[in-house]
Amino acid sequence: MRLVVVGDALLDVDLTGSADRLCPDAPVPVVDVAERRRRPGGAALAALLAAGRGAAVTLVAGSGDDAAGRELRGLVAGFARFVAAPFRGATPVKARVRAGGQSLLRLDTGDGRVSDVDFDVEVSRVLRGADAVLVADYGRGATAAGWLRRELSELPPGIPLVWDPHPRGAAPVARADLVVPNRAEARGLTGLADPGSAAQWLRRRWRCGAVAVTLGADGAAVFPPGEGVSAPQVPPGADPCGAGDAFSAAAAAALHHGLSAVDAVRRAAVEASRFVAGGGAGAWTVGEVPRADRPVFDVVARVRAAGGRVVAAGGCFDLLHPGHVRLLRRARELGDFLVVCLNSDESVRRLKGPLRPVVPERDRRAVLEALECVDAVAVFDETTPCALLERLRPQVWVKGSDHDADDLPEARVVERYGGRVATVPRVDGYSTTGLLDTVQPTA
Repeated sequence: MRLVVVGDALLDVDLTGSADRLCPDAPVPVVDVAERRRRPGGAALAALLAAGRGAAVTLVAGSGDDAAGRELRGLVAGFARFVAAPFRGATPVKARVRAGGQSLLRLDTGDGRVSDVDFDVEVSRVLRGADAVLVADYGRGATAAGWLRRELSELPPGIPLVWDPHPRGAAPVARADLVVPNRAEARGLTGLADPGSAAQWLRRRWRCGAVAVTLGADGAAVFPPGEGVSAPQVPPGADPCGAGDAFSAAAAAALHHGLSAVDAVRRAAVEASRFVAGGGAGAWTVGEVPRADRPVFDVVARVRAAGGRVVAAGGCFDLLHPGHVRLLRRARELGDFLVVCLNSDESVRRLKGPLRPVVPERDRRAVLEALECVDAVAVFDETTPCALLERLRPQVWVKGSDHDADDLPEARVVERYGGRVATVPRVDGYSTTGLLDTVQPTA
């Protein structure tokens, strides 16, 4: 998927240390800083998280000609193409001071804004070549630029537009397919305490496709159709920084793959919860693009520690068909959390030949993640998932009945650590090879 993220890019800095004493001249804690960690923030964080899900990302944002801007652009270069919007002023920087796992103070600097008078033809070209567009408004002027609003309003049909608004930003354009304010933003805009009523009011005001008021651990309220969406639980005290960006990036991908607004929100709530459970934005380190399976091992450990049963199923899933869906649904019924172990493109080629896979890894993964029965996807490069299973250690490993469990090398791995192998009856008449054989060449 070619995703364009538009908005306000920031440089985020975490100053982390210990606070064991008070300042002698004021009743405030003294933080002995042990580490300075920098990362992309704002729209740049949304771009980073989308790249981690396998999207080919272009970030349209501004940055100043200063040290912070150069640092931010250098970080973005590791995972996305950066298209500079016309910008005036200093690069915005958010610095958090943290100790004991808690934020004590945030320092905001940088007054730079995207210019409202200049226009960049390259931005127009990039937007019209996108598969989906995400606007990540952080109140720094990008969404108020008239030329950019015109470009977003005139996006061709079929390109999903997700808009993550900000109290200090401009209203979404009516072209938006899904707008995702959080609870505080929705209440501030409407004065309504009920999220469902606020979503309905905002949708009428903005004339957009749908509004989802995000509620953190409580999920989201979506209008239309006027439905609540739940979210998986996350550990108490988990750092929620970046959860909104994880949510909006996942929603954009889900809309691109054909999900309805409410189903896209449901998938996004799951992805945002996984992101927070995996450590949130603070877990990212310089030079790392967080693949979507990075938090999987942490979440699996928490499910197991809470007494839940982890189930895994694997395969290439090149052309998803009813046989695959039935296997995955039956697998999910065997436990509390289903991880799909997916062969990478290189792994599929070794198994199936140079003409496979038909569908590339990032798209196969996105389709699997869109299934309600799938809780996580982890990709492996080897011919078999044995090494991945050694790390995941699911209690149940599921395969179709067309496989002899005694002949599976992964069965010996699972049984060695005390797990078991379960087989699910296959659906006759469905196979990827069979589907490919029915495709007739066109003249």
